[in-house]
Amino acid sequence: MAHLKRSYNAIIGGVCGGIAEWLGWDPTLVRVLYVLISIFSAAFPGIIVYVILWIVMPKP
Repeated sequence: MAHLKRSYNAIIGGVCGGIAEWLGWDPTLVRVLYVLISIFSAAFPGIIVYVILWIVMPKP
């Protein structure tokens, strides 16, 4: 299994693309799921988690 890292398939920071590659999923599906989860959790925690992952996940 590949290591979790940001992706070149990036729209903003490559976080969702990296998670999709790691899971073997379609990046669009991961992005849509992330947005839906963020909206249903009041959006703000989702933004914080994304920024933390952007900082913590290594570059490709």
